Parts: sequence; C-alpha cells; structure tokens
Amino acid sequence: MRVFVKAKPLSGREQVEKIDGTHFVIWVKEPPERGLANRAVIKAAADYFQVPIATVRIVSGFTSRQKVLLVG
Repeated sequence: MRVFVKAKPLSGREQVEKIDGTHFVIWVKEPPERGLANRAVIKAAADYFQVPIATVRIVSGFTSRQKVLLVG
C-alpha cells in the first residue's frame, strides 16, 4: 500500500495522525540529518500499521518533508 506522509522532524512528540485513507502526518523527535528522521518515520509507520520495520520503505521524498512510503 502506498502511503503519503508529511514528516515533522525535531518535534517534541512522536505521533502519527491519519488525515484520510492514504495521507498521514508523522511527528518525530529526530533531526533531519544523516537519515535519522527518515528512520524514525519508518519506525513510526511500522508501529502504526503493526508491520515489521523491514516491510516499510521510502520510495519518494528522501530529503523532503513530503514522503511516499510503501507499506507491506
């Protein structure tokens, strides 16, 4: 399933908010450097969808706040 995410790095909280069926906002505490925020977004998405981390990957938006994830 393709999921469209707006990432919010350097947030004071870790949270996933569903906007509609495929659009989400994910807040993470990690900074957007050296891939730390991307890894945190992947972990948060995996936890939210209750799937292994290895089954979630970023297919678009590695350096952007707007990301497309492939889940499953």
